Amino acid sequence: MVEQIDKFAYCNSTFFGHEIGEQLAAEVIESTGGAMSKAYFMCSGSEAMEAAMKMARQYYLELSPKQPKRVNFIAREGSYHGTTLGSLSMSGHVARRSLFLDLLLPNIARVSACNAYRGMQEGQTTEEYVAQLADELDRKFQELGPDTVCAFVAEPVVGATLGCVPAVPGYFKAMKSVCDKYGALLILDEVMSGMGRSGTLHAWQQEDVVPDIQTIAKGLGGGYAPMAGMLINHRIVDALKNGSGTFMHGHTYQGHPVGCAAALEVQRIIREENLVSNVRKQGILLEELLRKHLGDHPYVGDIRGKGLFWGIEFVRDKKSREPFPRSADIANKIWLNGLNEFGISLFPGNGTKDGVLGDHVLLAPAYTSTSEEIEYIATRTRDAVCRTFEELGASINGFA
Repeated sequence: MVEQIDKFAYCNSTFFGHEIGEQLAAEVIESTGGAMSKAYFMCSGSEAMEAAMKMARQYYLELSPKQPKRVNFIAREGSYHGTTLGSLSMSGHVARRSLFLDLLLPNIARVSACNAYRGMQEGQTTEEYVAQLADELDRKFQELGPDTVCAFVAEPVVGATLGCVPAVPGYFKAMKSVCDKYGALLILDEVMSGMGRSGTLHAWQQEDVVPDIQTIAKGLGGGYAPMAGMLINHRIVDALKNGSGTFMHGHTYQGHPVGCAAALEVQRIIREENLVSNVRKQGILLEELLRKHLGDHPYVGDIRGKGLFWGIEFVRDKKSREPFPRSADIANKIWLNGLNEFGISLFPGNGTKDGVLGDHVLLAPAYTSTSEEIEYIATRTRDAVCRTFEELGASINGFA
């Protein structure tokens, strides 16, 4: 970053290109195996989702003939796509939306999340569950008018809102088939789950699909600089090339050279030190230890995730999966115990069941974690959970 600052600290990328940005784009696009075609860099995941929404709309106006009726999006319940008004409109996070409902976009419909723990019925097979969700998406297209939908938007692993909920096998392939049936785009939000976090550099590489548009952020710059990106595939690029040749969008600090330098070095280290392989290896260990330490805990309902991206959902009753009332504040109590007593910072979340009720904590260890560090993390997580419920004692049944 200092080296880049010494060369030049800023470049208005609306008018000028720069080598470090081109190198980062080439690095990221190459990591997709050529499935994606172009990269566009900005500063946050929310900005990336805003850009993705605008790109999806513009795509249909670049086609010949144009498809101007495509103004709707379909997103999912229990999702989170950002904090700006457009990205928050896309989100299904009830609490974060509540104060701003009157300002949010009206052209975003919603379907169920793919959440095996909460959504699958007793005795239902994975194939039957996928078919149910695909049928729900198909019916939503029909309800809106198939030729009015721009895109279906989803997180490959739902992060903060649901606590690391991965899709069941075959889900995204089925959703992509519905999108293809009606000529709509698939937008995958990998702001949290991507860039190695889930065990492959891109989470979709485990799903047998390629998105039309992809958003990335947190793992791109690794926290060294505010960096995010939007990747688009050849279908989108061809439409732009044959149309206006310009993406009608821009930010003052898009493609910032210092941010690009930081992200390029982060990605070089991830590649050269084979850190995604370590994510997979340590992720297997983390899952094993979490299940060993907490799988039989009476108030742990589900442990789920991928790579080094894991969530623990807490329930009042294991059999019925009834959540604790909001007044119990379980997730935040566990978080505080972890910080104050055990030296571990967990990511607490609420509304896991329906946007209001439900508690979870999320774990996302560093890609460089050793087996000893994973054992420490798992043990301290167990201690924080157990201490919290021990302190609540008999009072746990008195919450209303």
